[in-house]
Amino acid sequence: MAFDLKKAWSTCANLPFGKKIFSQILSQAIPYTGTIHPMVLELREGYSRVEIKDRRMVRNHLDSIHAIALMNLGEFSTGLAVSMALPPGGQVILVELSMKYFKKARGSLIAEAKTTIPETLTDGYEWIVESSIFDAQKICVAQARAVWNVRIRGKDQ
Repeated sequence: MAFDLKKAWSTCANLPFGKKIFSQILSQAIPYTGTIHPMVLELREGYSRVEIKDRRMVRNHLDSIHAIALMNLGEFSTGLAVSMALPPGGQVILVELSMKYFKKARGSLIAEAKTTIPETLTDGYEWIVESSIFDAQKICVAQARAVWNVRIRGKDQ
């Protein structure tokens, strides 16, 4: 049985510490993403908002948040936005990921991913999603562009 992201979010989001519990469940399910300790703040169809704290483990030699930690955050936020909009039996796999870095990232960061939901999703559809990553001053420090390949599976697969 697959993890039901929408059901888990709707169950946890309004509970005390629910977003933290939900985020920890995802960090366990996706171990590499868990290394940045993401906190899911908001989810809905085609939208996610995720925070990471500035910690020594995500820093580089320039005393800022490492480029790959930002890429991890960008991928995770775009994947959540897409996954929340998938129909039953829908899955996605990342086929392309690019980043633009605008300034050194320091302090807590918020990634906001938004996408338009296609009227019809078919097997093989390539869904482009962007995520902007902001610092505490609401300055965009980086932007991710992800291409997710959609797979629609029948209930018997």
